[in-house]
Amino acid sequence: MTSSAQSSVPVAELAGGAVRRVGDSAVGLSRGEPFAVSRRCRHQLADLSAGSVDADGCLVCPWHGSRYDVRDGRMVDGPRGFLAFHGPTPGYSGLVRLLGRVLPLRVRRALRRGDVVVVDGG
Repeated sequence: MTSSAQSSVPVAELAGGAVRRVGDSAVGLSRGEPFAVSRRCRHQLADLSAGSVDADGCLVCPWHGSRYDVRDGRMVDGPRGFLAFHGPTPGYSGLVRLLGRVLPLRVRRALRRGDVVVVDGG
């Protein structure tokens, strides 16, 4: 018998663009809709569950600001920096953006059920 593991997070913990870890997913609300994507940034593997959701509904990496479309997991804006440097790196950022488009974040099913967001463990 196969069962699907599920985990959840209270909606209140996702207010104001907050993102939380649920298993191996980063979970949040984008334009009021729940999302769940894999937690590791394609740039330097930062934990995206420590990131935030911006005004455009994109998941923003906490390390160098890479932005992801949570609907399909693709990087829409590359990093601003490398390691401890936080500034422009145009050629390098373009290469990382390409990688983020070729290897998007994994998108999982996330549903709002009352006052919690439930993530399907797949």
